[in-house]
Amino acid sequence: MSQQAGTQTHQHYIGGEWTEGSGSETFESESPATGETLAEFHRGTEDDVDAALEAAEDAFEEWRELSYIDRAEYLWDIYHELRERHEELGEIVSRECGKEISEGKADVTEAWHMVEWAAGNARHPHGDVVPSEVGSKDAYMRRKPRGVVGCITPWNFPVAIPFWHMAIALVEGNTVVWKPAEQTPWCGQIIAEMMEDAGIPDGVFNMVQGFGDAGAAISDDGRVDTVLFTGSAEVGHEIASKVGGEPGKLAACEMGGKNGIVITEEADLDIAVHSAVMSSFKTTGQRCVSSERLIVHEDVYDEFKERFVDIAEDIAVGDPLEEDTFMGPAIEADHVEKIRKHNELAREEGANVLVDRFELEDDEIPEGHAEGHWVGPFVYEIDYDTDLRCLKEECFGPHVALLEYSGDIEDAVEIHNDTPYGLAGAVISEDYRQINYFRDHADLGLAYANLPCIGAEVQLPFGGVKKSGNGYPSAREAIEAVTERTAWTMNNSKEIEMAQGLSADIITKDD
Repeated sequence: MSQQAGTQTHQHYIGGEWTEGSGSETFESESPATGETLAEFHRGTEDDVDAALEAAEDAFEEWRELSYIDRAEYLWDIYHELRERHEELGEIVSRECGKEISEGKADVTEAWHMVEWAAGNARHPHGDVVPSEVGSKDAYMRRKPRGVVGCITPWNFPVAIPFWHMAIALVEGNTVVWKPAEQTPWCGQIIAEMMEDAGIPDGVFNMVQGFGDAGAAISDDGRVDTVLFTGSAEVGHEIASKVGGEPGKLAACEMGGKNGIVITEEADLDIAVHSAVMSSFKTTGQRCVSSERLIVHEDVYDEFKERFVDIAEDIAVGDPLEEDTFMGPAIEADHVEKIRKHNELAREEGANVLVDRFELEDDEIPEGHAEGHWVGPFVYEIDYDTDLRCLKEECFGPHVALLEYSGDIEDAVEIHNDTPYGLAGAVISEDYRQINYFRDHADLGLAYANLPCIGAEVQLPFGGVKKSGNGYPSAREAIEAVTERTAWTMNNSKEIEMAQGLSADIITKDD
């Protein structure tokens, strides 16, 4: 079974069949903690994507004719399987993407929450009744599936985010072609097996394993009506740019951020330090909502810095499968190098480095894990300057800048907004006026007050503004991306009466 690391080469799932595809290349899933190979997979080609899209297109009409409730019934089996295999799948997530074990399990929990929301929503009211100006008319909104939905998902939430995209797309009557992240194909394999076991009709769900060329083949194809993407800003902007030029085609892209936490002079510092540590170092800083900027008022700056630095120097980095680990490894060697370059950039731009655990001591690396991709916290303080690249460019790692500000909440929010991104942010304050100012004026899509700048409850939209995204591929907002709305008006009278006073009289030249 694919749930166990083995020597077989796993296949794509296209049109209800497991297939090696047309290509000869394979790739491996590697544990970021140990460097060991977990499993091997066939690498998808454009021809494989073409076959998957053909299967999805062929299956669409029959799938859309089912009721919401009948479509949702297929997902309930998946919901129960995710719950029953919580411990097992949580460990697989941690093994393949390096998140510590509570995060691995939470990834699976979030997946079943999303499936529950999407399937349960099938029995809720759909559409809106809209009053007409004319008493004899009924007017309402009716949703219809868009067609084939292409889903491209990231490695850092390899179970949760695929279900954010696909559970909603499927219940709403679309068919799906999915490319999992190349770093976490094992999780993708298991999800595809769940879809097969649930009996989802052939062609309604399709999975092609592979790299960016396979993802591009999905997003560029004219048969794809909506692209749901979560991942890097570079790839997301390319997808949004291409799709935006195609009439009738949509892309909902949730991308990265250079997220900040504002800690005002009215902050409870216990909450502030706790929230900052969680936001900066959970998932080894490899969340799109991780905080890389801590914007702290001068009145509390010294105490906050001392307390934050003390914890950063002591954060437990280790085996992600051990419960006493707070930070696991980075995802891959190339990403370790990227983090190193960001740390060097901060130094070059004048940072005063407070914590540098980028290269961990030998005794900090777990026994038998020397081949893993290990990094530790990097914390620095720097005088705010709008031209600093280290404050503008996303690192996606445990790389954190402390910025001291003076003045009022308005000054802090100005610094907070001085980034091309706008995904997530938090404010720590006991003054509700400061909290509300941040809520109303911070450039972001996800905002938190007196909480870490992480967390996603599936019933809330998830996405950002500016370079962080052009959509919210979760919950109700994802429904907007995978459906079309028809404004339907029906006349109940024997006469035709028009709105706005428009005459319905037909006048001929003889009148």
